[in-house]
Amino acid sequence: MKNKIIKITILSAFTLGVMSSCDRELDQVSYTQIPLDQAMTTQANFTQAINGAYTAIKGSGYFSTDTGNQIIVPDLLTDNLIYNPQGRSSNFTAYNWTLSANNGSVTGLFTQAYFVISRANMPLKYINNLPAGSFRTNIEAHARAVRAAAHFDLVRAYCKIPTQSADANASLGIPYITEFNPLENSKVRDLTVAQVYDNIISDLTFAVNNITDAPTDKSKFSKAAIYGLLSRVYLYKGDYTNAVAAGNSSIALSPSVGTIGNFTNIWASNSTDGVLLKILNSTQENVTVGVAYQQGATATGGSIRSEYVVPKSLYTLYSATDIRRTAYIRTAAYQGVQRNHVIKWAFNTGGGTPLNVVEPKYLRTAEVYLNVAESAFKLGNETLANTLLNTLKAQRYSAYVPVTLTGTALWNEIMLQRRLELAFENDRFYTFKRQGLTMQRTGEGPNVDGGGVASLVQTILPSDTRWQWPIPQSTINITPTFQQNPGY
Repeated sequence: MKNKIIKITILSAFTLGVMSSCDRELDQVSYTQIPLDQAMTTQANFTQAINGAYTAIKGSGYFSTDTGNQIIVPDLLTDNLIYNPQGRSSNFTAYNWTLSANNGSVTGLFTQAYFVISRANMPLKYINNLPAGSFRTNIEAHARAVRAAAHFDLVRAYCKIPTQSADANASLGIPYITEFNPLENSKVRDLTVAQVYDNIISDLTFAVNNITDAPTDKSKFSKAAIYGLLSRVYLYKGDYTNAVAAGNSSIALSPSVGTIGNFTNIWASNSTDGVLLKILNSTQENVTVGVAYQQGATATGGSIRSEYVVPKSLYTLYSATDIRRTAYIRTAAYQGVQRNHVIKWAFNTGGGTPLNVVEPKYLRTAEVYLNVAESAFKLGNETLANTLLNTLKAQRYSAYVPVTLTGTALWNEIMLQRRLELAFENDRFYTFKRQGLTMQRTGEGPNVDGGGVASLVQTILPSDTRWQWPIPQSTINITPTFQQNPGY
């Protein structure tokens, strides 16, 4: 993993018109390129470096291509998706829970997230080249926010989540990388999960207190987005008081969950109503985010060939008055067989981009509402939980009439709305994992009536070591002291 990071990091230097040698024995100076320490003195180069860190978030292992795409992997591991025998069998090893250190096809998140971290750390290494002031502070805030987000994506996937089990906080964490050093390629897992979370929160706290960019630019972190991410981190940590506080701060700055009139356009156009952070994509970049789900969908119809489809049990949870049903799912035939296809990431009519070239939504205000509602319930504040749920549901169901729920009924509704709202959006696996639940599939097949061949794997117990993904063997080959997760 580290060798890959080194190579890509050096390539990132060329995007700034600079070069840094990665060979201690051949310390030469280029006649045509400027060393990093000299180049990283202008505001333009620091801005470009930050843009490069954000751009890396859509790389392979995060949101690009089909195999290992985080848009789909956390859902196909659970009961939100079922394998379509008419597809190409992409991601089948993950769907079938055949996770191993040697199976790089499950996900490349480990390598890509550390690449993002490397890009975020690069401007921090040279931050003292800038004069003190708002620009310098803002650059540091962006870099630390991106660094924290990538570390969080890693720690929740490859380590235990604090609320998952009693031993989680003291269990094995991941390296928290705070320095840009492409010559150094040995890292050890010397932090606990609790210590990793402390580092994430420290970076995000600095960022939210110092970031100054306009909140209208949804392609970068704003105060609202950082507070929103903090609500997610605190929820996973089990610190429900701070989850509520951070979430409320985010909601105060960006209250719209995406109005019912705009909701379809959030996915089928460039609307950012209710979006806190998106990852830019364009025809020039042509990153096919949605190809992990299907091929063939268009804004007006089309014969859809899906890799994975929506099981009947989930589809029927979306009522006829729920805007999410048509925004997320389309029932269509392929080779004469009717199935419920995911079109959430299929097309962008507003941008005129090719099929599946869309902008990933990294964080939305609707999730923040759900984070706060869940945390408020845990704290016994059912009034706040009901208020947030009713606000969200008023923008999802036509002619919605608010209700007041209590106890188990309220908790079940929070969980239902989380599933419906964040389906196919990198959440379902982590909800099971952080709550220490058994993942139980229904035994149904992929057809619209529930018929067809059921999944081979139906049940994953909370004690299963595969809830923590394997560290890639390539990382351990490079750094033999890097400890593998138990069970692999």
